[in-house]
Amino acid sequence: MSEYQSGLVHIRTPTYRRPEALRRALYSMVDQTWPHWICDVYDDDPDRAAEAVVAEIGDARIHYHANSPQRFASRNIDQCFAASNPHGADYFCVVEDDNFLLRDFCAANIALLDEQGVEIVLRNQLFEYASGTADARLGEDGVLDALFTEGRYEADAFRLSLLAGIGVSNGGLFWSRHAVSPLEIQYSCTATLQEYLRTYSISEPVYVAMEPLAVWAENGAGTTRNAELDASYLRRELDLKRAIQDLRRRVWDDATSAQRDRFLTDPLFTTPTDIRATHAGKALLSPPISRHVGGGEALKLRMRGLTIRMLGRLTPEFHDFVVSRDRLRRMASIA
Repeated sequence: MSEYQSGLVHIRTPTYRRPEALRRALYSMVDQTWPHWICDVYDDDPDRAAEAVVAEIGDARIHYHANSPQRFASRNIDQCFAASNPHGADYFCVVEDDNFLLRDFCAANIALLDEQGVEIVLRNQLFEYASGTADARLGEDGVLDALFTEGRYEADAFRLSLLAGIGVSNGGLFWSRHAVSPLEIQYSCTATLQEYLRTYSISEPVYVAMEPLAVWAENGAGTTRNAELDASYLRRELDLKRAIQDLRRRVWDDATSAQRDRFLTDPLFTTPTDIRATHAGKALLSPPISRHVGGGEALKLRMRGLTIRMLGRLTPEFHDFVVSRDRLRRMASIA
């Protein structure tokens, strides 16, 4: 049994050499209107820069862990989605060190899980532009604004978001101990691909909450600062695009004929039609995209998709991942 009362939120925070950003993230937890939380900080810095930050804040709910051996960025993030529950928590979320929460994040998400009868909420996040610089500022737009509408999505409809955009945003996920979708990817790939793979992993209803109650830092240059890079940029991009192409084709193949017919204009998603058509074209899918992007552009998209298919690589680990998720979904549908 947990030493905490019912309603404990387990926050997992991966970090690497960003003490000022981490301080802000942790204080945003201290400021939550929902007081029943515990945070595990996973520091991937061999010099343990985060340890002093945790000690300075001095909140007994925040626990420091030094990764040994070093996990590097994507694996450090991925471990934060593990199914393990060492504190006997009821709810879970991940707050990366450069992101932070608004005061009602935990309380509002817990209320939605109860009201909507789901075990996963995907919460909108505000953009912070120029994060980590003197010009950092919060925008008024949210990460999910150009993808979803507010509401409950069945698993198959939620996975279709892969055809409209990226789907899951790590910092927006909030789930209960009863969620059955496996969110830990468990093989080495980029943090970007992990979000696509988490979207593909969803096997139960998700409530998408459009009120932004967290902040996502736009910090592309810093995202790979702790990456374990073993290939050229071009090779990584080709392999990433090939994996995304394959996931989109699988989601398309699994969709019903009605879902395919209305995909380009389905009001469930707010992604502009021409962008949906672009993603479909590069994935070599069959909706009539030429009327939305023009015949010449449709041909270019198809050629780009064929190039990705020819030059991009799918790893054995990717195939194993897809097989495992497909098997779990079949089991869930039988149950």
